[in-house]
Amino acid sequence: MKILVINSGSSSIKFQLLDMPEGTVIAKGLVERIGFEDAILHYKSNTFQTEINTSILNHQTGLEHVVKLLLDKKNGVIDNTKSINIIGHRVVHGGNVFTKTILINEQVKTQIKALFFLAPLHNPANLEGIEVSERIFPNAKQIAVFDTAFHQTIPAVAHRYAIPNEFYEKEHIRVYGFHGTSHQYVSQKAIEYLKLKNSKLISIHLGNGCSITAIKDGKSIDHSLGFGPMNGLIMGTRSGDIDQSVVLYLAQKMGYTLEAVSDLLQKKSGMLGLTGKSDMRNIEQAAEEGDTMAQLALAMNSYRIKKFIGSYTAIMNGLDAIIFTAGIGEHSNLMRQMVCEDLDYLGIALDEALNNQKNDEIRTIHKASSQVKILIIPTNEELEIAKQAYQLQF
Repeated sequence: MKILVINSGSSSIKFQLLDMPEGTVIAKGLVERIGFEDAILHYKSNTFQTEINTSILNHQTGLEHVVKLLLDKKNGVIDNTKSINIIGHRVVHGGNVFTKTILINEQVKTQIKALFFLAPLHNPANLEGIEVSERIFPNAKQIAVFDTAFHQTIPAVAHRYAIPNEFYEKEHIRVYGFHGTSHQYVSQKAIEYLKLKNSKLISIHLGNGCSITAIKDGKSIDHSLGFGPMNGLIMGTRSGDIDQSVVLYLAQKMGYTLEAVSDLLQKKSGMLGLTGKSDMRNIEQAAEEGDTMAQLALAMNSYRIKKFIGSYTAIMNGLDAIIFTAGIGEHSNLMRQMVCEDLDYLGIALDEALNNQKNDEIRTIHKASSQVKILIIPTNEELEIAKQAYQLQF
């Protein structure tokens, strides 16, 4: 069974075409910098690899480029669109409606759209990916896998907000959590790799969007993102945690509309607001060249992560391992080093030589004396989505 997984991010599309249930990758790639004139499409199959620089101003155009490569008469991997049985879609916010993987119909799409305001950088792109796929692959089943589903195990003590009960009971305002597909995948890999029966893990997903999860015995019990995917850690363009009084000040004193506040905190803040750059590679380079704001931004970013590591270790009453994953988590040895510095009280000791090695496999980067294991686990949300989409059929 061939399953095409589409993972539409706020400015990117990751995709994999897999043979299931074996999980064999037939083709995969990434469209990045969507919305810019200098977008890049990376594509790789067993026999062909290319990188295309072109203008890709929206997700529809990006997906059309991907499908064109899959169907290419010379280097493509499928003869026609009927060759694909299932399209598995990552959907960021499922609210209180979607708690598990589901077959997409018109009602599902309407409910995904109703949740736009909770994930304005993601759910619109997710829905666009679904609708474009329906047009291109009319014979395939469209299946949605929700980032929020893994976090349904977070207990009330952690998922409730201290506001009047009616907002929870009538409006379902609570912590939902995100990047669940990634956190679920890497935590399961860590448990298998370390051969743990009972486990206390902290999974740190660092990309343009960032989150951190406390995972006990394979279940999410606390998480940095909440009702929407903009609080917690400092992100590429999102502020992360901020005093509510700042929002009130912007609106009441400075005259910002709610739309302008949302735009400021989600699209113009985070590392971009601090440095003028949102790509961590550019920020690290600027810091190395002496840019003091870039240096401060990196220090603020790692400081915030360390605060969560401390609090999650406390609520689990211990810690077996921390996991770094996603683009920055997997590739930035500097950020991993800054996060793990001065955590010896918690038994965390990073091995600098191991941390600086380049490797795309699961690996440990802690000293032999470290009481807590430190792992780098490449996330594979696409494989996890394909597994869940396949399992829905049987």
